[in-house]
Amino acid sequence: MGLSTTGLTTGGGSSNLPKTIGPGNQTLKINSIELEEFRFIEGAKHLILHVETEPIDGFEGFMIDKDDASKGHYAGQIGRVKASQYAFADGETKSGVKIQRDRSIMIFLQSLSRTLGINDWFTAQDGLHETIEDFVAAFNKTAPKNDQFMEFCVGGKEYMNKNDYTSYDMWLPKAENKKYAFGEVGTNKVITYDETKHLKKLEVKTVTDFGDDDDFSVPKNTSSDFSLD
Repeated sequence: MGLSTTGLTTGGGSSNLPKTIGPGNQTLKINSIELEEFRFIEGAKHLILHVETEPIDGFEGFMIDKDDASKGHYAGQIGRVKASQYAFADGETKSGVKIQRDRSIMIFLQSLSRTLGINDWFTAQDGLHETIEDFVAAFNKTAPKNDQFMEFCVGGKEYMNKNDYTSYDMWLPKAENKKYAFGEVGTNKVITYDETKHLKKLEVKTVTDFGDDDDFSVPKNTSSDFSLD
């Protein structure tokens, strides 16, 4: 039985800009999406949006394919943004509400499809895909996204990367006051970024031990956050 779909500026040029985005209000397109295992909970997954800003004059982004230079470079800054701070998983909230991982992911993808104006494509997928992984693969391959840009509010937390630079684990914040984490450009439906609410700053620790037992960096492709609330 297949999955059901029912019921459910950056402007100006600079060679000194970072090649990746950070938290804030952004105008972005989605290049692809992927499901990523959340290693701390069996079966839990993050849905990752691979995004890119509008083209920036005088800017050379990362190579599109590090193994094939002929594909060129990204025209804008890029980033990995989780659909939610918390991993999607089967379970039950503290108040007793049953949560279904795949249904929760499908609800997010339905909202995304509506914003992109491709809800007809989403509805046409009804029953065609056996797994959520198959659905995500179809979204990347056949959804007519057409490089459409949307407005986003991107939140996250700071962490120290392996090169001792501050990096960001980024996600889309929850809706608040009838504002959402993404929306069509110019519709005034997107949350206004507030660093005090949407960014977890890196805690500054006083060094008392120079041993090699502590590693405060966030491992790549993992998260320390999980919730069913």
